[in-house]
Amino acid sequence: MATIEKISIALPQEMADQVRRAVERGEYSSNSEVVRDALREWTLRRNLREDGLKELRRMWRQSVESKVPGVPVDEVFSRLRKRYSGAKKTRRAAK
Repeated sequence: MATIEKISIALPQEMADQVRRAVERGEYSSNSEVVRDALREWTLRRNLREDGLKELRRMWRQSVESKVPGVPVDEVFSRLRKRYSGAKKTRRAAK
């Protein structure tokens, strides 16, 4: 079992109320569970963003190092917009 560390956080009143309401509605069993879920979502978003940056860097490096013209810039940005608009829709649907 994972080691649990108890920490104290300060939230604006509106956020604290949202946490309490989620527990009162039975969506979560405790305030801690709400915060853990929020941190998992935050971690996922950060990882997606980092993966996107790695992909952009890889494509940029490949284009710069290649003697053959790379993927047109418009196509690169189109791919990224498509990828991230899908991630945003998925997050909105989860809310």
